[in-house]
Amino acid sequence: MEKEYAEYLLRKTKEDYNLLAENYARTRAFIPEDIEELADYTFSGERILDSGCANGRLFEVLKDKNVDYFGIDVSEKLIEIAKRNYPRAKFQVSDALNLPFPSNFFDKVYSISVLHNIPSKDFQLRYLREAKRVLKTEGLLILRVWDFWRRKEGWKLFFKYAFLKLFGKSKLDFFDVFVPWKNSEGKILVQRYFHCFTEKRLENLIKEGGFKIKKSWRDGKDPRTNIYIIAKK
Repeated sequence: MEKEYAEYLLRKTKEDYNLLAENYARTRAFIPEDIEELADYTFSGERILDSGCANGRLFEVLKDKNVDYFGIDVSEKLIEIAKRNYPRAKFQVSDALNLPFPSNFFDKVYSISVLHNIPSKDFQLRYLREAKRVLKTEGLLILRVWDFWRRKEGWKLFFKYAFLKLFGKSKLDFFDVFVPWKNSEGKILVQRYFHCFTEKRLENLIKEGGFKIKKSWRDGKDPRTNIYIIAKK
């Protein structure tokens, strides 16, 4: 993907989540079982970064663990909601590609449904290397992305955008798609950018970003399935 177009997609993603913020937060008001399970990797006294925190719901499951929690997101509107929901947490607007924290600062970095919104391998690696930079030695990256290949809409969208790419009608990379967000009347409000990872390609990317894979798995229990990686600095 050309850098200029990838930069445009980064700006578009920020604008999309600002536009959808209130509706997005309503649909993520509950705490899914997998986020509760991922919280088990955090222990009392640790400093935690929630990279791409959205409305801050990870804090809900960490708040009683006596951790030093920081939540960052590129969307100003989502950070406003997170601050409103959890006024005692540390939230700030920040770009995960240029984190405003010193090196070796965090014990754990959580990346919940963020990496699949980052366009181009170059920016994906930049995201991972920033996460690695701010992690302490032996610190963990706890990451989740959508498993498009097990989701109902996944194959249909993949073939649509692969066809457009083959015929020169798309600037996206292969395995990139736009996913429509519709309102209650079925009107499309935005087309959100996503990259469709496979487990193996995600593992290889994380290794290239400088991490060691501790655990990798796919969850097939829910129609909205995900890929999970636990990786060590």
